[in-house]
Amino acid sequence: MEKLLIGREKELRKLRSAWESREAEMIAVIGRRRIGKTFLVRSFFEENLDLEVTGSQHASLQEQLENFGFLLQRFSPNHAPHQVPKSWADAFRKLITILEKEETVDRKRVLFFDELPWLASRKSGFLTAFGFFWNNWASKQNIIVVICGSAASWMIQKIVKNKGGLHNRITKRIYLKPFTLAETEVFLKTRNIHYDRYQILNIYMIMGGVAHYLKEVEKGKSAMQNIEDICFREDGLLREEFASLYPALFEKSENHISIVRALASKWKGLNRKEILQITELPDGGSFSKLLEELRSSGFISEYRPFGKKKKNLLYRLTDEFSLFYLHFIEPYSPLEIGGWQRLSQTQTFKSWRGYAFENVCLNHIPQIKKALRISGIYSQSSSFYFKGNEYRTGIQVDLLIDRNDQTINICELKFYDSPFSITKDYALKLRTKLATFKEVSQTRKHLFLTFITAYGLAENKYSLGLVDNDFGLDILFEEE
Repeated sequence: MEKLLIGREKELRKLRSAWESREAEMIAVIGRRRIGKTFLVRSFFEENLDLEVTGSQHASLQEQLENFGFLLQRFSPNHAPHQVPKSWADAFRKLITILEKEETVDRKRVLFFDELPWLASRKSGFLTAFGFFWNNWASKQNIIVVICGSAASWMIQKIVKNKGGLHNRITKRIYLKPFTLAETEVFLKTRNIHYDRYQILNIYMIMGGVAHYLKEVEKGKSAMQNIEDICFREDGLLREEFASLYPALFEKSENHISIVRALASKWKGLNRKEILQITELPDGGSFSKLLEELRSSGFISEYRPFGKKKKNLLYRLTDEFSLFYLHFIEPYSPLEIGGWQRLSQTQTFKSWRGYAFENVCLNHIPQIKKALRISGIYSQSSSFYFKGNEYRTGIQVDLLIDRNDQTINICELKFYDSPFSITKDYALKLRTKLATFKEVSQTRKHLFLTFITAYGLAENKYSLGLVDNDFGLDILFEEE
């Protein structure tokens, strides 16, 4: 049991604990589409997976029941024929009957219900029947029931926060996240792809840590060649991925896509009011739900500006693929051979690359804190924006780390192909930024100016005495 898995140590510990437990276990595995949820479950349980049922998108209730009936027949002793269940209540009663007839085995039974949101469609009665199955039978057995779904927000609202028969029934929750840069490096090496970290970073800024996307990277090709083939060729996996990504997760996905497009248009991010203005969506609870669904599914992130209340939250599109798709794949594909190499030399690409690098840093804050040796110090990460006035020039800080030891790291995140050099003019701007931040925020904490770049800083007379911390991309590849 348990194949070689990249990372996932926390998740594997929970699965091992459930397997070794003497009690019934209901495990909820939550994570965005293509992240590897099904692979994790199958790899861990392998031959001990007794029954696997996967919902079908857009299938009718009758079709789902017919599929379930077919699987029950294959699962039952001697493949005894069964009538198609009349309802989900009937389906689970039949499942109980089959399980009770089977000979006792000296291990836990494992049932896996994948893509649960598609099984539990509106008015299907699935959740009520499933709740009855768990509460009246499964919870008293030596059994593991794994439930899984790509619609993370649905899983959280309907299962984790269920107020009906499934209230507080989940015994273990697994939130599966994309690979970190460190895990991505290991993943590529297991596929005999030995890129240097700069090339891995370039791949990551486009595909993120989504294993299904990274599997498309071929050895023997440069990062540039792989990006062109995967994203811009007619048969490239990611050329058409965006069209199916959001509809597979959300009802009325056009509203979610509208928000994603709005956020892709502004590097600094948008607050709620600005998103409403651009999308022209109605304000209210339904809009809040859209934001929460995108956030819990891992597409957008929210940041509380330094010193501001929750109502001033700033939202950024932090899904690497969506950002790249909207700026390059959608407007430019298909490209002729070599077209991507030319496009990657444009100012448009260089601007995008700077923002994408910021996102990667924001998704690796634990690694940054580790490099600063403040992992054990309580801190909060936020951003800061000052529009400016007649007395002070406007400033923006994409990442600041407010620490409990009376200090704040003001982080400059820069992506360049060579060591970054601070000029006389830029040094003046940095000093002005620090002074403006201190005055406007009215903080009494000491400020540390921290640089995170691809190849580090080129030390010169302008960086000395100004920059307190200087890190290259290697720190982002550290394990948490």
